[in-house]
Amino acid sequence: MEDLEILEGRLARALAAIRPMDQEGPAAARRHWDAVAKPLNGLGQLEEVIARMAGTAPLKREVRKCVVPFCADNGVVAEGVTQTDSSVTAVVAGNMLTGAASVCCMGRVAGAAVLPVDAGMLTEVPGMRSIKVSRGTANLAGEPAMTRRQCLAVLLAGLELAGELAEEFDILAAGEMGIGNTTTSSAVAAALLGRPASEMTGKGAGLSDEGLRRKIEVIDRALARHRPEPGDPVDVISKVGGYDIAAMTGFYLGCALHRVPAVMDGFISTVAALAAVRLCPAAGDALIASHLSAEPGAGHVMEALGLRPLLRLGMALGEGTGAVSVMPLIDMALRVYFDMPSFDNAGIEAYQPL
Repeated sequence: MEDLEILEGRLARALAAIRPMDQEGPAAARRHWDAVAKPLNGLGQLEEVIARMAGTAPLKREVRKCVVPFCADNGVVAEGVTQTDSSVTAVVAGNMLTGAASVCCMGRVAGAAVLPVDAGMLTEVPGMRSIKVSRGTANLAGEPAMTRRQCLAVLLAGLELAGELAEEFDILAAGEMGIGNTTTSSAVAAALLGRPASEMTGKGAGLSDEGLRRKIEVIDRALARHRPEPGDPVDVISKVGGYDIAAMTGFYLGCALHRVPAVMDGFISTVAALAAVRLCPAAGDALIASHLSAEPGAGHVMEALGLRPLLRLGMALGEGTGAVSVMPLIDMALRVYFDMPSFDNAGIEAYQPL
């Protein structure tokens, strides 16, 4: 692992290289939508999604899609904040590798490749790509989840992976798998937004009311003990976050740097996106909101990002399944964009705003 000073410098250079969205691309896409022989704004938010995509790269009729689930374990599981133990992380990660996980089943329908990545699992899954620097985080209830050096190393690995995949795919998405990561994401969200843990924390994968109270207490104690600095997302993630969050934060920054649209998944994914935007506001231009998670803090995070999710299905599965769910919608919108005739070609008088 590189020295902290080198890692800080690499991140600073990457952040400085991220450019805001090209405004002419979205403007031209909106003009094209208005010329298509259909009611104005007939496809609603889908039209705006396509317009946002036009700000990162030239639009294509058919797009190549890939979702990257970052898998990691969290030491906070020792506090009894989850229904299952950390062994489940490796089981689901292995299913991703063999194509048996939920995101893989959905990805085959959506035409999306699935690339699971070990960002910090306790166990090894043979054949899985790895960017990890340690086997899981420390227990944030008693000590910082990771060092700043470890956080930056994984964040930058996620950033580099986005750049690598941007050469092959037109749309990227990040997902996650890791028992305990609704605890870490709630802690990071509470720190970044300055909201109490009780507002940002839900039952995750089936906690009881008593389990939820314990989870909130653990987060409150961790925030009070470590005092993460809201103005420094790397400090927040390193103290109360997880390696999956660090990797996804870097991944979103890499998508923005390499001008490829990034579809967010659920709560954990959007918390990482918020950290990325806090590091570099221009990174938000590359983001597409897929769905609104069932976690209580999801709406607060989405509001802070200034984005509207396409779907509200009460999903709480993770893995990238929400992101994959909107990919067929994007495909259909692109076909309308490219294949529908204009009002002139259809011989229809154009709609005009009244």
